[in-house]
Amino acid sequence: MHNVHILVLRHGPAEVRDPSRWPDDDRRPLSEKGRAQTRRSVRGVARLLHSLDRIATSPADRALATAEILRDAAAPALEVDQWSELASGRLAAPIFERLGRTGRSGETVALVGHDPTLTEFVGLALTGEGVTLVRLGKGGAALLEFPAAVGPGAARLLWLLTRKQLSDVRG
Repeated sequence: MHNVHILVLRHGPAEVRDPSRWPDDDRRPLSEKGRAQTRRSVRGVARLLHSLDRIATSPADRALATAEILRDAAAPALEVDQWSELASGRLAAPIFERLGRTGRSGETVALVGHDPTLTEFVGLALTGEGVTLVRLGKGGAALLEFPAAVGPGAARLLWLLTRKQLSDVRG
C-alpha cells in the first residue's frame, strides 16, 4: 500500500461536559455553534482534498456528527465507518494496524476522532514515536502523505490547519 493520504480531523466543538445531561460522555453532541463552525471548516477541507475514498470515525456522537458533515461536504456517496480504534482515550498504534488491514494504494482516508489520540497518531506517523508534535484544536485538521508504506515514521506532513484557517480556504 503506497501513495496514501490520511486526513486527520479532530471533532468539532461539542457541548460542555455535563454528566447530568450525558452520563456517557460518548453521547455528548456537537454544540449548535460547533456544528456551524464545523460545516465551515470542512468546506475548506473539501476544497483542499483532491478526493476522499473513505471516512472512519470514533463512535462518539460528536465525532460521528463531524464525520457526517465532512462526508456531506466532500463525498456525499461515502459511508461513514465507525472504528473502535478511534474512540476517545485509545492509543494511536492500533490505527496503523487497522489501516494496514483495510488500506488500498492511492486512496485518501479521513480519520475523525479525539485528542490526544490523533496528535499521537500524527507524531507516530512522522517520527515513528508517539510524541506530540502538533496541536489539533477542535475542528482542526492535518493531511499526511505516505509515499511508500503506511506505518510509523513513514509519513510527511502536507498541511496542518486550524478550524479558522480551514474556514478561510477559498476555492
